[in-house]
Amino acid sequence: MLKLNTLSPAAGSRHRKKRVGRGTSSGLGKTCGRGHKGQTSRSGGTKGRRFEGGQTPLYRRLPKRGFKNYPFRVRYQIFNLDQLDQVKSATGLIKILGSGEVKKAYDLSAHKVSAAAKQKIEAAGGKVTILDA
Repeated sequence: MLKLNTLSPAAGSRHRKKRVGRGTSSGLGKTCGRGHKGQTSRSGGTKGRRFEGGQTPLYRRLPKRGFKNYPFRVRYQIFNLDQLDQVKSATGLIKILGSGEVKKAYDLSAHKVSAAAKQKIEAAGGKVTILDA
């Protein structure tokens, strides 16, 4: 029975790989099928997908929109109340959020603390100090 996974080419029907630059008698010597001179005759002779023949490309014709805040954004290391026992030391800016319960009194210093976290820490007998950013 003939199935797609059992198909194979007839014996001798497959083309051999093109070996360029192997002498004039091979038919692909000298210019190796690239013709004479010009951009495509040279190695690396393509301009890439965005090239539009020297015309100003589309990505440069369209206006820029909006504000990009990446270089100025402030990144905080965020900790929840249920993670406080696992924190040894933290570098950079720290923010404490109120998810979880406080089991003992903590004396914490952080750059930002949510209102819920502050309330739970102080209810457990702890103290919160806000640092300057």
